[in-house]
Amino acid sequence: MATLTQDDLLEAIDKMTVLELSEFIKRFEDRYGVTAAAPAAAAAAPSAGGDAPAAAAVEEQTEFSAILTEVGPNKIPVIKVVRELTGLGLKEAKDLVDASPKPVKEGVTKDEAEKVKAQLEEQGAKVEIK
Repeated sequence: MATLTQDDLLEAIDKMTVLELSEFIKRFEDRYGVTAAAPAAAAAAPSAGGDAPAAAAVEEQTEFSAILTEVGPNKIPVIKVVRELTGLGLKEAKDLVDASPKPVKEGVTKDEAEKVKAQLEEQGAKVEIK
């Protein structure tokens, strides 16, 4: 059985269409029980073992998540802002807003998280940055 190198895998992925890549990611997530949507958790995992906890506590947080905690009285404008910020479709944005508390943006800089918070709070929503 031939062994594929990481470079071989990357070349194969380069040749995939966006649809094929999307299906591949879904199958990968199902098979290995992981999600590609959690870069902050994946980055934090290696530092959790051995003598690293002390060093990890000293590091400054560089990735933040803007979490919609409350929709407020203006649900439709909040959905519009969520669509604008995330590029989601109407149904997906509505589902995200209905399921709050839910992250709107994850793994972003503090400035971008603050902008997301300001735009949503302008519409009456409550947002928490973690």
